[in-house]
Formats: sequence, structure tokens, C-alpha cells
Amino acid sequence: MTIKDVIIIGAGPAGITAAIYAARKKLDFVIISRDVGGQTAWAGEIDNYTGQQIVPGVELAMKFREHLEKYKFDLKEGVGVAKVEKIADGFRVTTEKNDVFEARTIVVASGKRPRLLGVPGEAKYKNKGVNFCATCDGPLFAGKNVAVIGGGNSALDAALSLVRIVPKLYIINVTEALSGDAVMIDKLTKADNVEIINQAKTKEIFGEQFVKGLKYEKDGQVQELAVEGIFVEVGLVPNATFIDIVEKNEHGEIIINSTTETSVHGIFAAGDVTNVPEKQIIIAAGEGAKASLAAFRYLSTH
Repeated sequence: MTIKDVIIIGAGPAGITAAIYAARKKLDFVIISRDVGGQTAWAGEIDNYTGQQIVPGVELAMKFREHLEKYKFDLKEGVGVAKVEKIADGFRVTTEKNDVFEARTIVVASGKRPRLLGVPGEAKYKNKGVNFCATCDGPLFAGKNVAVIGGGNSALDAALSLVRIVPKLYIINVTEALSGDAVMIDKLTKADNVEIINQAKTKEIFGEQFVKGLKYEKDGQVQELAVEGIFVEVGLVPNATFIDIVEKNEHGEIIINSTTETSVHGIFAAGDVTNVPEKQIIIAAGEGAKASLAAFRYLSTH
């Protein structure tokens, strides 16, 4: 088996940028990722990525792929990583399809995935009215009443992508007030077809073949809401269960220092899977560049 210089796990903004920098340094590397683009492809309009002004998330993800494809490299797309192990000459990575790769260094840029509500009906009606990506699935609910569950930026972004195409949009938020960016909150509160229900805890999702509504608890009383679509936006959890040899924090995020080094020499991490406090596309991209350069320095000195 040929030992690679680097294995990059994940192909969101952090992983793609790490790959571009690895290619420019003439490193021999492979990318292993379920998809290309990561969370960027889920986003609606992005207006804070430097140089792009307003750009749809799907379009920015395509630009990332186009940039990446300028270079020659191995890409294992559509498969996740099952395990990362330390070996004598570096590390061994086993995929969920039992493919095995070895490398002297690793960059973990596997991002995050949607957090589940854990209420009755959520699993039953997944893709039958329960969704986790408004950008991907929102157009399917044009003309139907829908609910977005959550109160942070991801929930508000989902709501803004839906508000133009649905007659009625409910935002079910468990806290006292929405916690996202003020400009997003302002747009939604001014919309005639939006109703914000704060201090409301989702209890159940019900339906027949497809979603018919949800139950929520507010002020000690359980109430029903008739909707045909439910978008769950209650946060994200790190995609890091496949690696247990690095130190993580209480949230399951990989702990890194200012140069993206983990607790294991030769393993670097970047983007939302780490404990970097701000989860933004541009920050993930920058961290990916740092991780690749750090891996190159490591290879040059070990």
C-alpha cells in the first residue's frame, strides 16, 4: 500500500481549502468525504463571504468544487470514515466500505451534521414532511404551511428561504427570544406570513402517510399546529465519532491549538468539527488552509 502524505477527511470549505493548499505544495493526498461542499450547499443566500457579495450556497459550493478540480488528486466521494488508527509510519483510515488508506498526516475537516429533536414522529416522517435542509427541500413545500423549529441563525436562514414561497410560516423557538443575527430577525418580524412562537417546546410530530402537524408545549399547555412541512434547525453536532485518539471537548469537538494541531502529533483539524468558536464558511476555509500548511511543515521536519 502506498502511504500518502495526507488524508483529508471531509470536503466542505475547510477540507476543500486544505486540499487546494496540499495540491499547491505538491503533496500526495486523498480526500474522503460523503459529499463536496458540506454545509455550504445547505445555505440559502450568503452575503458575508468576502468577494462574493450575495451568492446562493449551492452556487458557492459549486465554485469550491470547480476550484478543487483544477488539481489532480484522489477523491473518495459518497463514503464516510469509520475509524482512524495510529500506525508505525503514520495513520490508517478505514472507510465505511472497508477501504483502507494510510498516510503520514491527517487533516480532519468533517464538519457537523444536524442535531435531532428526539421526539415521536421525527424519524417516522423523515423525508415525508420532516426535513433538515430548507435550501434542498424548501421548493417542494411551495404553497403549503410549514414550521421551522429553532431560533438561531440556521433556523432563521431556513425561514428566510421559505418565507417567499409558503402562505404561512411558523417559527417554533424553545427560548424566550430568537438568538440569530438582528438583520435576519428584522426581516422575519416584518413579514406578514410569519408567526414566531417563543418559549415553545416541540413534543410530537404527527401525520398519516405524510406530516400533518406537530404538537408543542407552551405555558404548561400542549397545543397543535397544522403544517405539512417541518424543518428542524436546532443546531449541529460534530462529525467526529470515527476518531477517538484525539482530545475532544464536552461538545464532542476536536480540540486544536492556534496552528490546527490536535493532541496527536501528525493529526490536524479544521472547520466546524473543531473547538474554533465561530462557525462560519470563511473561517472554516481559513482554518483549512492553516491545517494544510501545518501538515506540510510537519512532513518537512519529521
